[in-house]
Amino acid sequence: MILLISDLHLEERRPDLTRAFLHFLETRAAKAEALYILGDFFEVWVGDDGMTPFQHEIAHALKALSLSGTRLYLMHGNRDFMIGKAFCREAGCTLLDDPHVAQLGGERVLLTHGDSLCTRDEGYMRLRRWLRNPVSLFILHHLPLAKRQQLAQKLRSSSKQQTRMKASDIVDVTPDEVVRIMQRHNVRTLIHGHTHRPAIHTLEVDGQPARRIVLGDWDRQGWALQVDQSGFGQAAFELS
Repeated sequence: MILLISDLHLEERRPDLTRAFLHFLETRAAKAEALYILGDFFEVWVGDDGMTPFQHEIAHALKALSLSGTRLYLMHGNRDFMIGKAFCREAGCTLLDDPHVAQLGGERVLLTHGDSLCTRDEGYMRLRRWLRNPVSLFILHHLPLAKRQQLAQKLRSSSKQQTRMKASDIVDVTPDEVVRIMQRHNVRTLIHGHTHRPAIHTLEVDGQPARRIVLGDWDRQGWALQVDQSGFGQAAFELS
């Protein structure tokens, strides 16, 4: 069994999410061969040097799961793209490139956080290109911690305000971009998060049936996609 989750947005102000995630690690994830976390694991990340006791607690819980035999994989999201090697060492997880092709359920599956597919949101895409540029990342990592925290808060506030003002289709994935990236990587299954719109969409790629699985976000309930002998199945569960 393999599990995939995304968009937990863990933060100290949501102890209910933390409790639910720790319980998830101790129960379902403990029985899994692998756990994939496809971005926006944390609500915000300003750098490994700025880790809080709360974030260390999460890292230690992940490390315990890793030591028990479950392989852990983590992908950057738009909220936590500054997670680095130090956190991954502490958490016992492997940081994946975005996108990444994995063998799941006997087939090649493309994994991505999903924000790169929202090409109709031109303003966000310009910001994303700037933030992910190696030069920009170098500058960000070398800013004083307090300055990074201020910048992160500003970006979060701006993002929430702009998202409320944008049309629903603008902040969703672009269908043509979905097909393009699936053709590029020669896959028939794409799994992503980011949009907070859990569903399984059917489509065609090069005349062949294909599917796009959107992972659910953790807020009023949790979501996990399970891959096993019966196939790909996503379900919500109550936060405990």
